[in-house]
Amino acid sequence: MSPNGQKNGQESRQPSGRRNGPLAGRGPLPHLVSPPGAAVAVASFALDDGEWFGRHEHAAHQLAWAPHGVLAVRASGRTWVLPSTVALWIPAGLPHSTGATSSALLRSLYFWPERCPLSWDEPQVVPVSGLLRELINYLAQDTASLTAEPRQRAEDVVLDLLRPVSVTTVRAPLPADPRARRIAEALRTDPSDGRTLAEWGAVVGASARTLARAFTAGTGMTFGQWRTQLRLQAAMPMLAAGATVSAVARRVGYGSPSAFVAAFRRGVGVPPGTYFAPAEPQP
Repeated sequence: MSPNGQKNGQESRQPSGRRNGPLAGRGPLPHLVSPPGAAVAVASFALDDGEWFGRHEHAAHQLAWAPHGVLAVRASGRTWVLPSTVALWIPAGLPHSTGATSSALLRSLYFWPERCPLSWDEPQVVPVSGLLRELINYLAQDTASLTAEPRQRAEDVVLDLLRPVSVTTVRAPLPADPRARRIAEALRTDPSDGRTLAEWGAVVGASARTLARAFTAGTGMTFGQWRTQLRLQAAMPMLAAGATVSAVARRVGYGSPSAFVAAFRRGVGVPPGTYFAPAEPQP
């Protein structure tokens, strides 16, 4: 099903009719390359900064990737931030929403489940090597430029290259308690704010103990754990946009780059230099 989303949080993309294929449904027509008999279709969408496709699902498995810009995908209560060095495998039938944290080209591969040897039933982060990048762009060529046999060979190699990397998603849900939510929303605006719960309590009119219980009950995390997740979540788009670790560490409230790198490694599973390694240049 093609996404119907919102642009800059307000303006919905308008539906443009129904069609067959992995993007069947209502929504904007992308540039779609889906030759008869192919096992993989490739769709390309230009996304503005802050533009989102609302919650939707597909009949085909999807590999969401941006050769330019930074994507974000929300599904199953989690958020993935995806620089050009990684893509996200989204299983068929899984509701999700997709957006851009900066102007981006979303280039998605769609795999027909009955012809796909992969059986991942949960989203998986996949590294995008230089070879995989070139193969995706190769498959995005118009059908007149790529005949059936070389296309099939390229599809087979793409499937061979898809290997998940062990990373953890960053999540910082808002607590339900209105006093704790007020604190959470303030920290979303300024993640570097280092006030303690006791100090916040004087602002929102609750004891530190009450607020601690509210965060645990509403998010499944202690306040300290939640704030670390929030800071990592705020850091990822900045890192993906090319900001230095030192600058990002200061902006999200860490006293030193080494403290931030350690928190990132604990929270995500790899250091920021690995997750946000510069993509190989295109020829």
